Amino acid sequence: MPPRLPGKPTGLVLPFAAHQLTTTNVPLRMFGIKSITSPQPNRFNSGPDLPLLKSTPAAALERKLNSLPLRTGAIAIKKGMTAIFDPETGERTPATVLQLDRVQVISHKTLEKHGYYAVQVGSGWKHPSNVTKALLGHFSANAVSPKRHIYEFRVRDEKGLLPIGQIINADWFQEGQYVDSRSNSKGKGFQGGMKRWGFAGQDRSHGVSLTHRSLGNTAPGQGGGSRVYPGKKMPGNMGNEQNTVQNLRVLKTDPENGIIIISGAVSGPKGCVVRIQDAIKKAWPQIQKAAIESSTESSADPTA
Repeated sequence: MPPRLPGKPTGLVLPFAAHQLTTTNVPLRMFGIKSITSPQPNRFNSGPDLPLLKSTPAAALERKLNSLPLRTGAIAIKKGMTAIFDPETGERTPATVLQLDRVQVISHKTLEKHGYYAVQVGSGWKHPSNVTKALLGHFSANAVSPKRHIYEFRVRDEKGLLPIGQIINADWFQEGQYVDSRSNSKGKGFQGGMKRWGFAGQDRSHGVSLTHRSLGNTAPGQGGGSRVYPGKKMPGNMGNEQNTVQNLRVLKTDPENGIIIISGAVSGPKGCVVRIQDAIKKAWPQIQKAAIESSTESSADPTA
């Protein structure tokens, strides 16, 4: 006969109560649901003895320190395109003509107040009756006439902050240096998927009728097909978006007429606003003192 295994005990009687299992050194809250671990550090907590947070403007400025330009840019108007021939080699270079119209420094952005350094620049002229009272007060506080276009250019440190009221002329940029241009592309209106995104379209035959340029089905190929994901390439408004063209070489400058000729094409139609600044992927230009002095003298001259 095989040996029998011991069965379950009929009952267990403890000589002491269950609440006496806990010792005096262990708190009762240890057995609760709430965690007793130390609180997590607040990611928005900042102070002089704490490390720099990655989500603060100071941390963003530190990350972009090496890529920020040393000096401010300028606001120009696109006048059109032309071509320049090299007198030695005869090489033809397509170029864009830009004109600076009364470009002037309006105000500054400082690290202590705004978290970064920037220069607010305005160009053109606008009638005071078409300017809001808030902007009129901003212009009058800085002794600057109302400007039609206002933009700001970020700089690395306080050395790039020009005096308020200084006029930026075409000689602010040197021939041979490289610049980056930012402007809005030409607006194309509502366009289909073939023109907007380069879709191939559908067959011209084999049973396809009236949908040769149609987008077709959109959802089933996106993992289940229960919905259309945000950002799906579909027909819609095309163009009129900011576009940056980098590393454009300055071919010629005309300080008397405020003309700057740069190589290549710039986005946008004739008459659009173009922001030009020193290229961030090229060596910084050697700033000439004569250009700065001439800009300072023109800003000090009330007849300029």
